[in-house]
Amino acid sequence: MHIPAPHFFLFSQANGEKQQGEWSFVLKAADGSAQWEAADAEPEIRGERLELLAVVRGLEALDQPSRVTLVTPSRYVNSGISYGLDEWGRNDWNWECFGEMVPVKNRDLWQRLDRALRIHRIEGAILRHDPPHAPGAACDSAEGVAPGPPVRGLRAGLRSLLAALGHRLEERAERAWLFCAQLGTSLLPSPWLD
Repeated sequence: MHIPAPHFFLFSQANGEKQQGEWSFVLKAADGSAQWEAADAEPEIRGERLELLAVVRGLEALDQPSRVTLVTPSRYVNSGISYGLDEWGRNDWNWECFGEMVPVKNRDLWQRLDRALRIHRIEGAILRHDPPHAPGAACDSAEGVAPGPPVRGLRAGLRSLLAALGHRLEERAERAWLFCAQLGTSLLPSPWLD
């Protein structure tokens, strides 16, 4: 008998503007049956490391293998999960920088995230575009996405997903345009590059 893994929304955020960085996460069951929140301050930790720490702690808080939809304002975490994690693991947690293999930044946290992803499965990473909130207020920004009644939750979740996909398509189109521009205009007619 196959028992499906529970589905959770993981909302993470970090704020490193004060003397000590603060991270928080909210885990919401997709069916609305449960919600957990955690927040803490980390002295002398800021920026990308703090953003990654919030996601790692959120995944480590799950006590059974689960499906997770990650909602984060961090491009660093989103890109690392989408594009870097598999390659870094194959290269012994190093990456090529100007022809030289160097250790991945925050490799200890990326390794913890990799271990967590052997247990849990991230089904989608949604880049949230709203401004940062105070720790513990992540729940407020999560209200429209986590399902209440099934239809309303589905519509809100689809709206968020479509907004994130639209942004990703814009980014990919811009990257393709830059790539073609670097190769020269012989590949594309000039009106396409305007």
